[in-house]
Amino acid sequence: MHLWHDVPIGDGAPRVITCVIEIPRGGRVKYELDHELGILRATRVLYGAVHYPANYGFIPQTLGDDGDALDCIVLGQEPIVPGALVTARVIGVMPMVDSGEADDKIICIQNGDPGFDTVRSLDDLPPFRMNEVMRFFGDYKALEGKEVKVAAPHDTAAAVKVVERCMGQYQQERLHLLNQKDA
Repeated sequence: MHLWHDVPIGDGAPRVITCVIEIPRGGRVKYELDHELGILRATRVLYGAVHYPANYGFIPQTLGDDGDALDCIVLGQEPIVPGALVTARVIGVMPMVDSGEADDKIICIQNGDPGFDTVRSLDDLPPFRMNEVMRFFGDYKALEGKEVKVAAPHDTAAAVKVVERCMGQYQQERLHLLNQKDA
């Protein structure tokens, strides 16, 4: 089973989606999808004393502007093991430019986490939460010597549009992507 191509995005998409977790909250090991094998590969350890402030992964059957599956940040109380599937509610999008390429991050809330059950929008989060996430993505990339621009997050409606667009881009490129898998 290929995590990007074979895992369904979820019946509630684009508002309620399946996320494939690559890196647990608190993690410092960078796991990334191996496009050929369809499983996770540990690629590096983060520089400095930084760690992921939330569970991080991707949305299957989407294609972001960077040529990868659309990234997602999944807020919840506990770390989730790499490779696990999570059902999550979309609440926002954090626009980012990484080394000159658009690299949006969809902000989600893990379904079934009682500590986040009442969060329906970015406005429901304590202000420090998104500041922490934004600062993390800027700092960890800078420590790797990469140029990155992290913008303030946009609301649920903007995020849903990004997910829809990336679902469409995946469907348009699906044949090409699946041929890459079989190469």
